[in-house]
Amino acid sequence: MKNILLFGAGKSASVLIEYLIENAAENNWHVTIADSDIKVIESKTKKHTATTAIEANINNDILRKELIKNTDLVISMMPPFLHILVANDCLEYSKHLLTASYADEQIKLLADKVKSKGIVFLSEMGLDPGIDHLSAMQILDDIKTKGGTVTSFKSHCGGLVAPESDNNPWHYKISWNPKNVVMAGKAGAEYLEGENHIIEKYENLFNADRIITTADKTIGALSYYPNRNSLPYIDLYNLNNVKTFVRTTLRHKDFMQGWKTIIELKLTDEEIVYQSDDLSLSDFYKQHFELNDISLNISKEDKKQLEYLGLNDTTTIINKGKISAADALQFALEKKLILSPTDKDMIVMQHEIEYELNEKKETIISSLVVYGKDSIHTAMAKTVGLPLGIAAKLILNNTINITGLHIPIIKEIYEPVMQELRQNGIIFIEQKKIH
Repeated sequence: MKNILLFGAGKSASVLIEYLIENAAENNWHVTIADSDIKVIESKTKKHTATTAIEANINNDILRKELIKNTDLVISMMPPFLHILVANDCLEYSKHLLTASYADEQIKLLADKVKSKGIVFLSEMGLDPGIDHLSAMQILDDIKTKGGTVTSFKSHCGGLVAPESDNNPWHYKISWNPKNVVMAGKAGAEYLEGENHIIEKYENLFNADRIITTADKTIGALSYYPNRNSLPYIDLYNLNNVKTFVRTTLRHKDFMQGWKTIIELKLTDEEIVYQSDDLSLSDFYKQHFELNDISLNISKEDKKQLEYLGLNDTTTIINKGKISAADALQFALEKKLILSPTDKDMIVMQHEIEYELNEKKETIISSLVVYGKDSIHTAMAKTVGLPLGIAAKLILNNTINITGLHIPIIKEIYEPVMQELRQNGIIFIEQKKIH
């Protein structure tokens, strides 16, 4: 019997857990799930006989090491900064490790040791990053095989609320880690545009005028902001002749304008300055604006959005002790932009790839739209969880038989994973134009 260990049973883990359970009998697996809240685990496993639920603090070194020592493969759905704890233990006990997070510098430093142990660490194996790599590399490698040269690569992805559940002025509801929503864009962005190296500061990212028209006409136009540093992926994707390369996050135009105002009002500041016990959302905003000498001179639309986030809410009490403005904003988002039980989210991804082939200029637009079923079986959980579950299966049955630190940009990974994703309804639609 093969043992799989999953750390984290939060918002994005529901579909992954179901996939592991559904495939447990056929593949002779037992799945151990560790989380700080055992009730959260059991609500998703229904105490299935192929699973063991463990209430665990990831910082408990003894318990964490014991769990990892007795498994074959580990999937970490913990916040990114905690992956290194799991990674070091996986190295010590020679266990495979999968995450949906970016391969950060700490993880990259382990690459040689991972290789020498004969195990695989697979990072960026979720949605974005993850499915974006899988789907893009499949197209890019096909273009190169035919002798084409890619000149422009734009990849857009967003977790959004489905149209039928879009009923607030933000046109957004939270389907993933709310802290990541608050912190998005903090590092600014770097990308290539027309051979120009562009660096954008956080304050300038949320420009509502940057628009793409999605291939799905029921969705229409969406705004986007550049996502982190796109430049390292030029080499990773082996696009030496590219003139434009950018990876972006999609949002509704009104969200972009509202978030720009949020930043201008210093509501994402991280300095711990507020005592939130017995403090209402309304009183927090008043304190914040007075402390920062901010006059609330904003548009009617922006004010409506702030009111939706509790600007005048005197009854919702924060009660989080000493906090920052960003913490208070996260609390407000969690209270006000929550998915109700019957709400549906959606994932929109679109690649726009320009290339030259046989002295002709061509464009491929490859697009994906996935809708959630409800607030538990979300499109976000499906598109983050399935690639991890599929990769775990393929590694344990030796279909993927590689060692070292990887992200899913090689054929040995993307080909079998994309094949099973299609079987699970994650299907890209391609349009080709010859200029």
